[in-house]
Amino acid sequence: MKPTKKLIGAAVATLLAMTAVTTTAMANTGTHHHAAVSEQDQLQALYRQAKAEGGNVTVYMGGDAPGQWDSLSAAFRQQFPDVQLHLVTDLSKYHDARIDNQLATGHLVADAAILQTTQDFDRWKKDKDLLKYKPVGWDKVFANAKDKDGYYTSVFYGAFSYIVNSKQLPADPGDFKGTELLKPEYKNKLILTYPNDDDAVLFGYKQIVDQYGWNYLARLVKQNPKLIRGVPGSAAGVASGDYLASIAVGGDARPNGATALSDTERFNSWAQRGAIFKQAPHKAGAKLFLSWLTSQATQKNAIATWTWSVRKDVAPPAGLKPLSSYKNTDPDAFARFMANRGAVERFRSQVELYFGQVKGADPADPQGTLGRTPGSF
Repeated sequence: MKPTKKLIGAAVATLLAMTAVTTTAMANTGTHHHAAVSEQDQLQALYRQAKAEGGNVTVYMGGDAPGQWDSLSAAFRQQFPDVQLHLVTDLSKYHDARIDNQLATGHLVADAAILQTTQDFDRWKKDKDLLKYKPVGWDKVFANAKDKDGYYTSVFYGAFSYIVNSKQLPADPGDFKGTELLKPEYKNKLILTYPNDDDAVLFGYKQIVDQYGWNYLARLVKQNPKLIRGVPGSAAGVASGDYLASIAVGGDARPNGATALSDTERFNSWAQRGAIFKQAPHKAGAKLFLSWLTSQATQKNAIATWTWSVRKDVAPPAGLKPLSSYKNTDPDAFARFMANRGAVERFRSQVELYFGQVKGADPADPQGTLGRTPGSF
């Protein structure tokens, strides 16, 4: 599920209006006790450290639309005006290459990264490239959304499934089956994100092939789907009413579409990981940003308005059950898939036989202006 500016913007308005949580006073029992320190007080302490460091931070964040996270960035700047945040959005597979090159050349620009390429965080941890840091609220984060040693912490759960025109869905959307899309009424009416361009989409197709076989893809191609780069465009195509469905994507498909979390079709869910680099030039700024993002207030008002929070003490968005209650998804499965790069590339190559090579500009950087070191001060 990808956030839209409208959804994040509404969440930001709420976030900016909230007041700081006050420190809880301890009862006087005759023995001296320290007052419990609120998360907001912890953030203010980190804010002072970030300002003393110079007041800068650069974060590379995975996404596939220019400005996708601008509202989130604006909320941070409003709360911490003396810290200049460079939040750079691009496809995760381009951001990780930038980071690897910056590490290799000794010119690290990214202080922190929040990406869907889960295998990179395991590798960076193994190579001792990550800073061990447990952000504010770390003990409240689900175990499958954080590294047990504290080298990375996820900031939200992503989820990709079928998006279908609401009029085409069964009375109970839980009864929807992927084979519906092979019917005549869907011919020329499917808009698909290239599965061989995005590993989270690719894993959705892996689940489909595991369930229905390769013949499903052969029949799907005969439906003459429109193929595009980027997930938001697929959701938008269904939202507009121009197309009837998409596969293994997320996003706001209103007013004409809805996400079909079927009872019989598996869907991909994963924890989007975030980490700070050991060589980060602005460690204090990075700690502030990651802690702000995992704090209860931000998770409630800017994350759980559109997807599942990684915190146990934040309820899911209206209309969604707790992620753990969906028996046809496994938030750990995507990370296992991503860890076997040989298997991933073999599957991608086979999928490309059906859909062809990816065509089109990078949807998050259509003008190709980001380069190797975006966000440098």
